[in-house]
Amino acid sequence: MPVKDVGTEQLIRETARRVFFVEGKLHATTQDIADAAGINRPSLHYYFRSKNELIKQVYEEAKGEMAVKANAVLGSDLPFREKVEHFITIFFNYVTGSPYLQSFLINEIKCKNPLLPKNTGTPPDVRKFLSEVEEEMKKGTIRTTSPENFMINLFALVSYPIIMKPLYLDFFEYSSDDYDRLMMERKAMIMEMIFG
Repeated sequence: MPVKDVGTEQLIRETARRVFFVEGKLHATTQDIADAAGINRPSLHYYFRSKNELIKQVYEEAKGEMAVKANAVLGSDLPFREKVEHFITIFFNYVTGSPYLQSFLINEIKCKNPLLPKNTGTPPDVRKFLSEVEEEMKKGTIRTTSPENFMINLFALVSYPIIMKPLYLDFFEYSSDDYDRLMMERKAMIMEMIFG
């Protein structure tokens, strides 16, 4: 059996990730990905037997990268306000770097895609952060709600405007640059909404 070229395999994964999550071509075919990578479809299938196998790998990579960055902040000993600010920056950069990843994830969950890995529970760093959220609520630093709702709101405040960007570009008659400037203002606005 021939040895697989790691460079070609990585090229395919990077191309698929760009096509799906950056360009938003969620229904791209293996032929579309092969064309974008500059290879033929049989070569792509040599490395990935199916589109689903490729999707699973690129999704896992993207999720893993975000988890490492987020857990490093959430599990850190930074003061709470600083931790939230860093998390917003990391998540914001992640979502803007792969603007269609959230849409992809929503679509796959809605379709009950069996290829997506099942959640294995709340990671320890997130549990630690949720405990800190609860403590800050008791101190009166942030509005009292459930810690889980705090985290859901945090994700929503960052990701929703990115997911809805195509609609808002049209609605506000903005260029992409105008919208990106608006999103930069949003980071400070989110901190103000959380901490007053």
